[in-house]
Amino acid sequence: MKRVVALILGGGQGKRLFPLTEYRSKPAVPIAAKYRLIDIPISNCLHSNIKDIYVLTQFNSESLNNHINNTYRFDYFSRAFVRILAAEQTVDNTNWFQGTADAVRRNLFHLNLKNDDIVLILSGDHLYNMDYRRLVSFHSKHNADFTVSVIPVKPSEADEFGVIRINREDRIVSFKEKPKSRDELKGFVFKGDMYGVKTLPGSYCLASMGVYVFNAEVLKKVLEGSDADFGKEVIPNSIKNYNGVGYIFDDYWRDVGTIKSFYEVNMDLASGKSYMSFFYDGSVFTRPRFLPVARILKCGIEKSIISEGSVITLAKISNSIIGLRSIVGKNCKISRTVLMGADYYEDLSSSDEPVRIGIGDGTVIDKAIVDKNARIGRNVVIRNSDKLKNFDGDNYFIRDSIVIIPKNAVIKDGTRI
Repeated sequence: MKRVVALILGGGQGKRLFPLTEYRSKPAVPIAAKYRLIDIPISNCLHSNIKDIYVLTQFNSESLNNHINNTYRFDYFSRAFVRILAAEQTVDNTNWFQGTADAVRRNLFHLNLKNDDIVLILSGDHLYNMDYRRLVSFHSKHNADFTVSVIPVKPSEADEFGVIRINREDRIVSFKEKPKSRDELKGFVFKGDMYGVKTLPGSYCLASMGVYVFNAEVLKKVLEGSDADFGKEVIPNSIKNYNGVGYIFDDYWRDVGTIKSFYEVNMDLASGKSYMSFFYDGSVFTRPRFLPVARILKCGIEKSIISEGSVITLAKISNSIIGLRSIVGKNCKISRTVLMGADYYEDLSSSDEPVRIGIGDGTVIDKAIVDKNARIGRNVVIRNSDKLKNFDGDNYFIRDSIVIIPKNAVIKDGTRI
């Protein structure tokens, strides 16, 4: 079997996920109480028996590097590895990565690729379970030069993606990046099942997932120029000169690139919707922390996920994610909220902080995201009482009507947001 090398793109500055990306890169953002977004593509690779995995990083990469180094350790007799490739200055280029294609171009020499290798290019901020062996098999069966994995989306959602049109041989015949009008979508809208693959009812478009397969020889050629981005430049230009095919992925997939999408994904997980498997079959790997089990005393908890190491007393929690080492005080009411927890337990005997890490007694939180190590005082109310859409406040932010308490923030006793 041909060698398959996986390249996971660590993403840009992550402005749409601010302030969660103020101190970390997008793939390092915590999700589902104990995981990080980067765990998704790496786990998919390992389950697909792909063991040559590189992660390209650039912005705020320290926490991502730390997570990968502490999580993905293989024994000395295994050839498997997850290796970090950070942005670096060279004699030929002293600039930051200019886009996804530029990031891959400037790291090709690290991969020691042979012409018959296959390169799998992935994003580090998507949520899905996928067996990449099926994708690679589809690519090989069609004798393709490159393959774009696509997902059916409604035409009204197409302006967020690059969309493709394929023929009956699965060949990509045209590509449009983020079409802004119905006129631009002409020829890209389909109805009914696509060549035996179950798709959406009614009309739909085939949107790129940001998952690509390239023959190594072809990848080297398409990156010889100055194209900076795969979606905007490399894929459209490659359609003209190479055999590109579209692989339809007919399962759950979400781009977790905005505060709204991040919040909605976590709420889906809290409610028990079985879109994405984090449970039962061990499909997602993450860092083993060896924390004590959660301690819950006289609480009312409904449709929520409680992570290990948490201590919750006399609280009411509903439709929420409670992350690692979360400390929730007495008589708190937490609903529709993502608590990311803490990186450590605070030593109260030596701490002179007026507000301790965690949620103080009597606090009410509704529809919010509370980042790690936040200190929320007693009798605080966090619920966007003024119904603001977007706002930058003192020690908090509001995005898409969701209140966000940033990492290490301190909210004093009695504060109302």
